[in-house]
Amino acid sequence: MFKKILIANRGEIACRIIKSARKLGIKTVAVYSEADRDALHVDLADEAVAIGPPPAAQSYLVIDNIVAACRKTKAEAVHPGYGFLSEREAFPIALEKAGIVFIGPNPRAIAAMGDKIESKKAAAKAKVSTVPGYLGEIADAKQAVKIAAEIGYPVMIKASAGGGGKGMRIAWNAQEAEEGFALARSEAKSSFGDDRVFVEKFIENPRHIEIQVLGDKHGNVIYLGERECSIQRRNQKVVEEAPSPLIDAKTRKAMGEQAVALAKAVGYDSAGTVEFVAGQDRSFFFLEMNTRLQVEHPVTELVTGIDLVEQMIRVAAGEKLKLKQSEVQLNGWAVESRVYAEDPYRNFLPSIGRLTRYRPPREGTADGGTVRNDTGVFEGAEISMYYDPMIAKLVTHAATRAAAIDLQADALDAFVIDGVEHNVPFLAALMQHPRWREGRLSTGFIAEEFKGGFKPRTPEGEELDILAAVAVAIDHLANVRRREITDQMAGPPVRFADRRVADVGGARVAARVEGTLGYPAKVTLVDAKGIRRTTLEVDADWWPGIPVWEGRVGKRRVAVQVRPILNGYELSYRGVRAKAYVYTEREAALAALMPEKVAPDTSKLLLCPMPGLVKAIHVAQGQEVKAGEALCVVEAMKMENILRAERDAMVKLIRAKAGDSLAVDAVIMEFA
Repeated sequence: MFKKILIANRGEIACRIIKSARKLGIKTVAVYSEADRDALHVDLADEAVAIGPPPAAQSYLVIDNIVAACRKTKAEAVHPGYGFLSEREAFPIALEKAGIVFIGPNPRAIAAMGDKIESKKAAAKAKVSTVPGYLGEIADAKQAVKIAAEIGYPVMIKASAGGGGKGMRIAWNAQEAEEGFALARSEAKSSFGDDRVFVEKFIENPRHIEIQVLGDKHGNVIYLGERECSIQRRNQKVVEEAPSPLIDAKTRKAMGEQAVALAKAVGYDSAGTVEFVAGQDRSFFFLEMNTRLQVEHPVTELVTGIDLVEQMIRVAAGEKLKLKQSEVQLNGWAVESRVYAEDPYRNFLPSIGRLTRYRPPREGTADGGTVRNDTGVFEGAEISMYYDPMIAKLVTHAATRAAAIDLQADALDAFVIDGVEHNVPFLAALMQHPRWREGRLSTGFIAEEFKGGFKPRTPEGEELDILAAVAVAIDHLANVRRREITDQMAGPPVRFADRRVADVGGARVAARVEGTLGYPAKVTLVDAKGIRRTTLEVDADWWPGIPVWEGRVGKRRVAVQVRPILNGYELSYRGVRAKAYVYTEREAALAALMPEKVAPDTSKLLLCPMPGLVKAIHVAQGQEVKAGEALCVVEAMKMENILRAERDAMVKLIRAKAGDSLAVDAVIMEFA
């Protein structure tokens, strides 16, 4: 076994690998760019080596720098994580020349399967069902449009060396094919150093199913069940689960055996993933193979009990797999949510900044459920514009799918993040979506169910009652504390009964509250005529300053995030983020007379929707533009975003130029 390994990656996956290495008694070496000098993975590792400036192309993607770091620290092996150099054939070759072991598949397998074009050829040769497409190298946009027309729209344009949703575009017509080819090629070049792309038929209403395989250097290969990764946005996975609610035992066996046959055909000898696109009828076609650890590997670990990182290290050290296919068992259900620094209310555009508060939910196993949080950040850390905006991967495991989803919802409610915008409200709302809970999924789920993006949810029904009861109970606690602040009242505690009006996100709920020093309190919600609707006992071990109110409302245990605002609180629960004010009846009457603040008119401005780099300006001052016409391209978190005109207009003034770094809401241009 190795004594010391280097991790050629950053963020949560570097931290994840360190944990498994530590369990095996192996010392670890972290590498870092200037932007990651104070990162968590640097702190957790036994040693750390600087490898260059912030851009990945000048640090994490420079093979010579990684090899030099290995020599400097005498690391015997390198784990690449995912992304960066993990699927570059040249990387293990360079390590082998330097006498360093690559903790991953052999270069021949990477060449055959890491290249998306070659992998499809290999799959066809191994008699694995494949999606119709053109697997030759495409010279330019004109050829891409011609090929797309021959295949038939819609088509998928994909980077040959791609992964993680980068360098990927869906085209529904010739114009989108031409634009998508240019964007996919540009993203592929900047992310992977390889601008080759290919075109294949896009299967409509598909599901994304992948099979985890594990091989050793002695010819043994097994599969560890499937994961469903159909909840995607812009071809980037958002929520994953294992097993899939679609797949039955017969289909699982067929997909698994095809995946193993393909892995054996190329001599695969590590952890890898064979991805399939599946129809709602359980038909399936080979999509690609990722010759690396997957972001979503924790769900497989939780349902199988197998540490995939540990297995990769053992295989790289020459050990045989101890597991046989017949010994692989799937137990319970696991759900993973990718927590990103992005604004769900602004079409999920990236957000950067410092984490002024970062309090993930408690990890561990209790009452038959497990909560796990894989992260690479800490409170006070900075989310940089140079890398993927992932903050954490929140994973839950329980006996059934419904129980795992409910546990995930509870954990998301308790996940406190301040300082950057994040997608926790969206994820929390998704966990309540009927179609998701029923398992009726497709890769178009988010686009179909959240048309026009994710909108702020207005609390209603049971959610409104819970938030109103919590708000009234918090206000009651504050009032009781003020009444008893001098501790001069003798005798038994005095019980108070007060009438209140809770304004929660603009919805008003009348209530009566009774209790002694705070908890438990009895909150009675009444209708407009003062008639009792329901009485809820509210109990919690909460005190002002604690960011999460965790307790019981009626018979339900809930976690509500509490952020103080002027004269009230901002409450977050189940994807609802609402400002809550608790008034006396007289205060409520007066508050209703206050004028509403009108937002400024920005209809004649093109604002930068996220912090990013202006890659190109496509129009000139004085130019007439039509609705839908491309105005500029802004790059953020390695993704290029085209900003288009929302209506016909004339460009009055251009304030930015290519190469400018802009903050969110910076004015790019003005319209007449």
